[in-house]
This record gives sequence, C-alpha cells and structure tokens, in this order.
Amino acid sequence: MELDLKEIHDFAVGVAEAAGKVLLTRSSLVKNKANSVDLVTEVDEKVEAIIKKEIALRYPEHNFLGEETYSAGSLRVYAIGDEPTWCVDPIDGTVNYVHLFPMICVSIGFTYQGKSVVGAIHAPYLNQTFSAYQGGGAWVNRTTRLPYQNHPLAADAPRGCVFACEWGKDRRDEPNSNLSRKVDSFVNMATEIGGRNGMGGMVHGIRSLGSAALDLCYVATGAFDIWWEGGCWEWDVCAGVIIVQEAGGLVTTANPPDSTESPVPDVGLGSRLYLAIRPAVATESESSRDAQERVVREVWKRVRALDYSRPTE
Repeated sequence: MELDLKEIHDFAVGVAEAAGKVLLTRSSLVKNKANSVDLVTEVDEKVEAIIKKEIALRYPEHNFLGEETYSAGSLRVYAIGDEPTWCVDPIDGTVNYVHLFPMICVSIGFTYQGKSVVGAIHAPYLNQTFSAYQGGGAWVNRTTRLPYQNHPLAADAPRGCVFACEWGKDRRDEPNSNLSRKVDSFVNMATEIGGRNGMGGMVHGIRSLGSAALDLCYVATGAFDIWWEGGCWEWDVCAGVIIVQEAGGLVTTANPPDSTESPVPDVGLGSRLYLAIRPAVATESESSRDAQERVVREVWKRVRALDYSRPTE
C-alpha cells in the first residue's frame, strides 16, 4: 500500500485544530474511570466521535483506535497491527482540563506497519500545533521547524538536565508499587551528585505537565532534555513519538535492561514504558545518537523498573 504521508499529516492537523475548538466549549459532566484521577468528560467522548467521523469519511479503509471507545471495552490488548491505523486521544490531560490548567491537547497519531508515522498534537489554550510525518520533519504551527534550539548533550548528563515525568494513575500505597518506584526514581534523578549511594543525578529540575503528549512535544523542542514514564497507553504517545523522532530525538524503553550496556532498542509503541531524549548536535568526539544513548544509559542506572503489564488476549 502506498500512502501519502504529507496528505495524511495535513488532514490530521486540520482535524486536531478543529477538535481543539470544541474543547474550548468545556463541559460540566465529569465521570471517574479506574479511580478519582482517571477521568473522562462529556467533551472527551464528543471530540473522539467527531474525529472518528472525519477520519471515516476521508479514509474509510483505515482502522481507528480511540481512548474512549477502547476504554469502554473490557480488554486491554494491544490493538495496532500493520494496517494503516489512527490512534487518537481526544483530550490528553483531562485532569488539567477539569482544573482549568492549560496543558491539554488533542493528540492524533497515525501508524503503518506498526510504527508511528504521522502525528498532530494541538494545544488549544496555547494556540500551538506540533506535528510531524516520517521524512518530513517536525514543526510548530506548520511554520517553525523543531527543535527550537539544538546543542550538544552535556558530558555529565543527567546533571544539568531538565527531567520530565508523570505520577500516573496507579496510586497504590505499597512499598513496591509503581508509585513508590517512580518516587524513588524521581528522587534519584534530583539528588546531589554522590547522594543516594551514588545514584544522584543532580538534574536542574523536574517537570510534570500532566500530559504525555505535550511532554513529548517539549522534548522535541529541546525544552525538556529527558522524559521518563510508565503507564501510558499508545494513544497517549503515538503522535508524540514521531514528532520527537522527526525532530532528531530518541525514544526507547523506560525500563533498564539487565545490563546498561545492552543495545538501546527502538520504542515499543504498546509497551507502556517510555524514555525520550531531546535532539542533540554531534561533537568532534561523539555523534548525536551516541550522546543520546549515553544519556539513556545514565538514566537507566538511576531509575527502577516499572510494572505495567497488559494482557495479550
């Protein structure tokens, strides 16, 4: 199958921006899903239905996977195959939306042969649209190419980096819960060099936007050096992954392998475990990819493995 990715990109951007106008109408009806921090609003469902309809009219042969229709089912199997598939989050940052915090977005991703190849993320309160397609670069508002700034990664990174992360919806108060593992990892990254039995990363700051899609956008701009997260679903990251990649960044797995010298794998879209490193220019002694992989390994040394398994059938 031959796909016109630029045409799909332009269509996705238009649909995302139109959907963003609907978000600005707001809604008073809020429902809990898994718990009190896993929310859905009337607007989530309305926007997803609008996006699905537009895609079906333009590309009736394509598959569609949306957060709200998927979440309404009883299974959590990975549903993206090799066929052209749209992967949509109508509101990424629903808790932000409910609390009037402006870090929300419509996230529309498109996959082919199991890979993210088009992404459009529109943040209506910021009046920004981040987008990319495979081979076409990454952009803001279709006019400014990403990253905003591109400079080498520090030789002693993560020291001096901005580290982005999210608390997630798993709030179990248990010694080995994902929440406890995340907090340990956050503290490791923040603690002074030599602290935490040598785990201290001394990052400049830790940021949590409440939106995985926008976290990835800010990695693509270069504003965030590192984003580490577990627990997201494919619709949270599908659009953002290709935006980071086309900007020149790297996306891989959050969980450290048995050896931190193991090869750095490509991101598993349905893995629920993600680590992104910003774009970087090469130096005389190191390629940009080598620098990014070096930072990946330094992060792996300081974070705990997360457990976000999912059923396979």
